[in-house]
Amino acid sequence: MRTARHPSADLVPDATTFDHLYESAERFADVYAAIVEALVAAAAEHGEVLYAVPGSPLVLERSVRSLLADERVRCDVLPAMSFLDVAWARLGIDPVESAVRLVDGHEFALAAAGTTGAVLITHTHAAWVLSDIKLALEDATGDEPVVILQGLGTPAEQITHTTWSELDRAVTPDHLTCVYVRRSGSRSGPATCASTNSPARCASSARGTASRRHRSLIPYLVEETFEVVDALEALDPDDPATDEALIEELGDLLYQIEFHATLAEQDGRFSIADVTQGIHDKLVRRHPHVFGDVAAADAGTVVANWDELKRAEKGRTSVFDGVARSLPALAYASTWRARRPRSASDWPTVDGPPRQGRRGAGRAARGDRGWRSRPDRGRAR
Repeated sequence: MRTARHPSADLVPDATTFDHLYESAERFADVYAAIVEALVAAAAEHGEVLYAVPGSPLVLERSVRSLLADERVRCDVLPAMSFLDVAWARLGIDPVESAVRLVDGHEFALAAAGTTGAVLITHTHAAWVLSDIKLALEDATGDEPVVILQGLGTPAEQITHTTWSELDRAVTPDHLTCVYVRRSGSRSGPATCASTNSPARCASSARGTASRRHRSLIPYLVEETFEVVDALEALDPDDPATDEALIEELGDLLYQIEFHATLAEQDGRFSIADVTQGIHDKLVRRHPHVFGDVAAADAGTVVANWDELKRAEKGRTSVFDGVARSLPALAYASTWRARRPRSASDWPTVDGPPRQGRRGAGRAARGDRGWRSRPDRGRAR
């Protein structure tokens, strides 16, 4: 039996299951490949094996598809009722007349590209899958009606009517969850799937704790940031071809951001939607001259307002507060110096503070430059 995590599993008591593979394998594809190899080996040993799957063996059962294509074994498929029959009954629709398209949630951005009709989305077992689906529609307004179906045909059956904007927040999804979209009027496309589906697939294969996975990506984030800077420096206003490098590098940097957000979402922390909402709210708060009724006479006033609002939000009292500690030493010093208010105690020259007292006067009279002219002390400093 593929899994015992299903209400119908008790129909095949004492069966060997493959649930352990879902916990140990890195990807679903690895799970299905391992199942096929185990079944082929069992068939070779015993001559015949019964492989039971939830619902219909011909609906969204990749392991069955792989078995049917495997020349090492001969498969006899016994048809069975699918969850789809219950779904059509609960939705009150004829899937043929309604031209409903069936799509795997893990492949939504690619599989539903260009689709504007009714869609039933399956394999929506986690909030991060629902979030990726939501973000894949380029023109969605957020008000599109959505029906979430859970536990169809079981005592725990639940039908939830919500909107596209609430898709990943309306319910707690599980392996018996699917989503029906009547007619979104929006399109998913290749451009969006590159920034939603791909990070999710890659993040799913990343192993280790959340903090370890985030830290392991730091070198790539820094490298891509510097490559964006290089592309910006190379921009030529008279040569549109130089835009291509910037487009590529901005995409690489965006991918890093999406990847970190996807890792966090898969760990139940936050999603890319939280990131974009956060920067939107920050810009509104810190630009009262644009989004509010505050008057700003010039750019200097805008900067001053921004700094004051930022200090109030963060509760910062020191010039060190908010300076990224990961900055290289010179950049850290430069940032700190830019924040430090000028005062009479500032050094007048690069030679440092004025020397006072007899010792300093003596050195000045002798023309002694102090420790800076002594290699041994210079190294120590």
